[in-house]
Amino acid sequence: MVQVMMQLPDQLAEQIMPVRRWLPVVLELGLARLKTPAAQTSAEIVDFLLGNPTTDEVMGYHASDRSQGRLQRLFALNNAGLLSEDEQAELTELERLEHIIVMLKTELLN
Repeated sequence: MVQVMMQLPDQLAEQIMPVRRWLPVVLELGLARLKTPAAQTSAEIVDFLLGNPTTDEVMGYHASDRSQGRLQRLFALNNAGLLSEDEQAELTELERLEHIIVMLKTELLN
């Protein structure tokens, strides 16, 4: 793991300090949000983590009904062999986001 040090304006540092334990995940999801069709789901997860959730809240976290419905639709299209290239990229990204949440929950259990 790489340690990164940076200088931040005092106001930003004050905002980050309460959520610093979620910062690596927030950064990863924030970067994903910049380039993916699954941006809304990524934004939901970032917003949730920026709320500085407790371990129990993270363990109980589930994506919104909208996100879950979209994922189910993409799975159905995939199973039928009807996914467009963009939809395949979106499905891949949603699966990646799910993997990040699973890894985060697993890390919290240790």
